[in-house]
Amino acid sequence: MIVRSWTGYASLPRAADYPNHLLESVRPRLKALPGFQGLYLLRRMREHEVEYRVLTLWSSMEAIGAFAGPTPERAVVEPEAQAVLTRYDAHVEHFEVLAAPDANSVGSA
Repeated sequence: MIVRSWTGYASLPRAADYPNHLLESVRPRLKALPGFQGLYLLRRMREHEVEYRVLTLWSSMEAIGAFAGPTPERAVVEPEAQAVLTRYDAHVEHFEVLAAPDANSVGSA
């Protein structure tokens, strides 16, 4: 499994807009893609903004390439997300999963 990691930031007044977009609009479309295995949306409150880390789980780099195109390190940020974020990473990082939570453990993926 491969984890694709990306970070975006929102102003405090618009803090709910990005999660709503990701979970209501993007996630259903990702679920239809071969090789997509789920996602984590992490939030960290900062003094003047909210930081979001999105970790998407994929079966392979080939599956990521089918989603992201020929340059999988480039972030895929829809115009709707760009409109609600104050800034975001233009690139993503990919990590090979060597260990994961047990399916029966609390907080498992």
